[in-house]
Amino acid sequence: MLTIEHLRKDYGNLTAVKDLSLHLEKGDVYGFIGPNGAGKTTTIKVCATLLEPTQGKVYVEGFDVTKKTNEVRGMIGYMPDFFGVYDDIMVWEYLDFFAAAYKIPRERRQTIIDDVLELTDLTGKRDIYVEALSRGMKQRLCLAKTLLHDPKVLLLDEPASGLDPRARVEIKELLKELKTMGKTILVSSHILPELADFCNKIGIIEQGELIVSGDVGEIMRKVQGGKGLQITLLADVEKAVALLSQLPKVKSVEQDNLCVCVQFSTDEVENSEVLQLLIKNGLQVQSFSETQVDLEDIFMKVTRGVVS
Repeated sequence: MLTIEHLRKDYGNLTAVKDLSLHLEKGDVYGFIGPNGAGKTTTIKVCATLLEPTQGKVYVEGFDVTKKTNEVRGMIGYMPDFFGVYDDIMVWEYLDFFAAAYKIPRERRQTIIDDVLELTDLTGKRDIYVEALSRGMKQRLCLAKTLLHDPKVLLLDEPASGLDPRARVEIKELLKELKTMGKTILVSSHILPELADFCNKIGIIEQGELIVSGDVGEIMRKVQGGKGLQITLLADVEKAVALLSQLPKVKSVEQDNLCVCVQFSTDEVENSEVLQLLIKNGLQVQSFSETQVDLEDIFMKVTRGVVS
């Protein structure tokens, strides 16, 4: 549905995106992660036909975004990180204006507007003036506008930027709903927890370069590099550390008060054997669980903290 091949974008002497390539299949939800200034917005604008690439190619369902611009625009829905609104215009009028811009026949607009208002939970705001909406409501309105022509590919640039916690949760639930509808979604963000629940693929970009990209689970396993266990004891922590350090395939053992964190070099370690070893040696185990890396762990491990 979306293919980027060796994309490069220069602004004078500044290279915003360097040799970036990625591939999205139908139904993929791709979390495009990076700090401010990493090149996320530039990449999305090229995909949305708003910027000409310096080098490289971008295809949406096989159409070159620089040569088949009108065809591509009919298949994508672009939601910028900040969008302007018109004064003295109601929510339904705002959507009607863009429906007309998408050349949706007048007789179909009413039904389509009602549908996107219901999907984004804005039906009750239909006759409210746009400038009177909260930031979160405006974001949902922008998403409603993006969905008017039923695009196959959604390009969402920081959809939860600047929102309060409740509004961020609401936007996340909306994106989950769009995922169930089979939309292919490229969503950028630097707020990582909001992506973890619904993305099946991620890419981390830093200083214009795509550092890592692929299936979320595969990347997590690669970054973690083996199984991790977190064990909380009631006493004798030093004894537990000594015992665990002698186990084969142990990379590290760290102590934090009554908690011991063990990192193995492989996933082929039976939890039950580790637990039995502790209990057999008279140690009182209060809790025992596998540690899981999250997107923040991955981000901190593979990035260096630089921007363009």
